[in-house]
Amino acid sequence: MTATTTFALVRHGQTDWNAAGRIQGATDVPLNDVGRGQATEAAAPLSRFEWDFVVASPLSRAAETADIIAADLGLEVTRHLPGLVERNYGPAEGLSAGPKLDALRVEGSYGNFRGAEPELSVSNRGLGALRLLAEDYPGARIIVVCHGTLIRLSLMAALEREIPPILNAAMSVVQFSPEAGWTASVINNELLEDDALDAVAAL
Repeated sequence: MTATTTFALVRHGQTDWNAAGRIQGATDVPLNDVGRGQATEAAAPLSRFEWDFVVASPLSRAAETADIIAADLGLEVTRHLPGLVERNYGPAEGLSAGPKLDALRVEGSYGNFRGAEPELSVSNRGLGALRLLAEDYPGARIIVVCHGTLIRLSLMAALEREIPPILNAAMSVVQFSPEAGWTASVINNELLEDDALDAVAAL
């Protein structure tokens, strides 16, 4: 029986661009003070379970969130994986709602913009990074700190279901094994169903 690897996918804390409703994407925007507080608060639900180590996106907002969580939990941040970087939104980055952003919007789609990285590329990157970790550390329990769109698109591809927008510093718990594929027990800090408690308690 192949070991099952468990991931807690955590979105970074708030940045000034988040607060202003500006699209960040691959732009390296740091945490603000609210975001640092959110990162500290994120450690509490994570502390209910056993984790082995922390991995993060190399963008500073995710890396700093990971450092705060790891310090609070007595863990080590072992890797920063480029595959975990947020979706590149191209010319839409830095824009907020308005005529300039509307001019870049792909007709019939709210979240797609001309020049942005395709959604399939994002989910392939995200799931590829997680599978790499599962191959390198089979059976491990890993906290992965990265980005909202990357988490949402990766989960949609892995679970074949709609996923709501991922909140700042929220935790989603998924399991992966080469035999059974992907399962999830928590999305955005919410249990998916009552019997998911058993899956989470087994961590």
